[in-house]
Amino acid sequence: MPEEQSQAIMAVEELQAIIQRCQILEEADFKGEDFNLFQVAGQKCLEDGYAAELLEVIQNEKNKVIIKNMGWNLLSPLVRCIFMYKQEDDKREHCLKILDQLAQLCYPKELFLGLLEEIEQTSQEQVCQTVMLLLQPLQTVLLKLQNKKAYSVGFSLAMIMNQLTPLPVPYTKQQIQEDKLGLCQCCNALVDFVKPFVNEVVKNMEMSLEDNEMELKEELLKFCMKSLKYPLLTAQLEQLEGIEEHPFRHFATEIVDILWAVRELIPLMFLHHKGKTPHWENQEFADIERKDSADSLACLSYLMFVQHFGIDCFPMVFSPSHLLQCNMAHIEVLLKRTEESVLSKGLDLFESCLLRMEDNSLLHHYLEFRDYINVPQDLVKVMTLCPIEHLRKKSLSILQLFIDKFDAEGKYTLFRCLLKTSNHAGVEGYIIKNIKDQIHLSLTKACDNIWFTGHHLISLLDLALLLPEGAETDLLQNSDRIMASLNLLRYLVIKDCESDNQTGVWTTLDKIKQNFLKPLHVGLNMSKAHYEAEIKNKKQNRREAHSSKTVCSVTVSGEKMPAMTTEMQLQVLHSALFTFDLIESVLARVEELIEVKIKAATDENSWVSLSI
Repeated sequence: MPEEQSQAIMAVEELQAIIQRCQILEEADFKGEDFNLFQVAGQKCLEDGYAAELLEVIQNEKNKVIIKNMGWNLLSPLVRCIFMYKQEDDKREHCLKILDQLAQLCYPKELFLGLLEEIEQTSQEQVCQTVMLLLQPLQTVLLKLQNKKAYSVGFSLAMIMNQLTPLPVPYTKQQIQEDKLGLCQCCNALVDFVKPFVNEVVKNMEMSLEDNEMELKEELLKFCMKSLKYPLLTAQLEQLEGIEEHPFRHFATEIVDILWAVRELIPLMFLHHKGKTPHWENQEFADIERKDSADSLACLSYLMFVQHFGIDCFPMVFSPSHLLQCNMAHIEVLLKRTEESVLSKGLDLFESCLLRMEDNSLLHHYLEFRDYINVPQDLVKVMTLCPIEHLRKKSLSILQLFIDKFDAEGKYTLFRCLLKTSNHAGVEGYIIKNIKDQIHLSLTKACDNIWFTGHHLISLLDLALLLPEGAETDLLQNSDRIMASLNLLRYLVIKDCESDNQTGVWTTLDKIKQNFLKPLHVGLNMSKAHYEAEIKNKKQNRREAHSSKTVCSVTVSGEKMPAMTTEMQLQVLHSALFTFDLIESVLARVEELIEVKIKAATDENSWVSLSI
């Protein structure tokens, strides 16, 4: 122990000796050797627990010039020691005071580079703690810079965001409360960090901005855009019970406030490209820049129209249909993502825009815009491919909401589009059911709807009443569509008399028989024969094996499913036969109704002829 104390005292003495030697030198006479000796001695004092003594040296007015030139070399060992000591340790407090003194005394340029180097070199596990520790001295240094302040602020923010971006964003209530890596705290500390620079820009907003201030504004805008993409795009932003002040909601509010303060909030809501777009010779870089911007703007729209951050600043002069049009590109961006946190934002934004509108108020002309076709197609993908059940259900309800908002011609056009593009029997069945509902409204309302009666409807029936691949269509896979088509045809035959023929179904009946009913008969016969033979074969194999526990493996989409026993296979085959029987029974009923209606019309015509 005495030997250790002796070595530590020697470290302090060495530092004092170096200081005394440098005190008599002019600033211009400091040599590289002096810097190295000062760093080694200072580091030794810190590591041996003599931070108080080092602080005294730094605070001594006589040493001001020395610290201004050499103090930044102590940054790396100082940061290590701060993290080594516990919060309540006096030595940690001394180290924090040293850090504050270095920020006040050192040349800004050298300390600026040293602080960024510490942030860049820290591990992922400690990056948030390091950033929060160094934000205050970094802010102090940046405020002292005269030249290239905007560039330095932008470089600092970009460096920090690049270090934070690989970290996972806490999503559940428990993860947000635990905040293991400190990301929630770090994001809100960043807001406090940029406030002086925001205030500086705002202060100069009334007068024409100088080039430097304009550059500073652009750097702050870049920071806000990056923050919208990460962490806000993937963050859980709903109000959570038990969390009084949601850290990401607070961060989102602050980001929106900054955009409003620098007068960029409203322009960003209506422009897909704002400010200077970097010129990239590499097309890949240009595409990344464009995608990042699209993600950020989509998140901003979600914040305003769903979470209502900054909504008080938004001019209430736009019609609901115009707001939907402005947001469709953002909705498309969000719906193309697969993460639950992003996908749910897209669905919420779409729903919010639609709920502002009255039914039948959206004109069919909007379908000329690409987004109005792409978004429902993306909804269909969510409905059919998303593994998360509540998102699948929500996307279906939003699709219906979207359909309801269009006028008659818009519904008609949308139905045609979805029948041609969805490539999913369940979705096609759902659209065909919607067609039936629109026909019913047209036949029962006083007003005449030309889009769901007459020759327009005949064109739509050509798409709805057919088998996609004729008699070779997979009837089991397409059972939802087939049942919906049969129900539609049954409704038309019952509701529309041949003499009235409002829907035109009787005009196109021969075509329906040729393209739908006849191939369906052939397909049913082939399918039933195939499955009955398969059942017979399974039973034969079971008897030969003298066991019902024989298993087989089934692969779906490249993934091996749980093994199926012979009994389980037989259940699946019988279930398929039941589906075919159900289709066959509805088909028979439809054909019976057609015959009855034709016979009744023939009898009526004969009676009229006899009367004449």
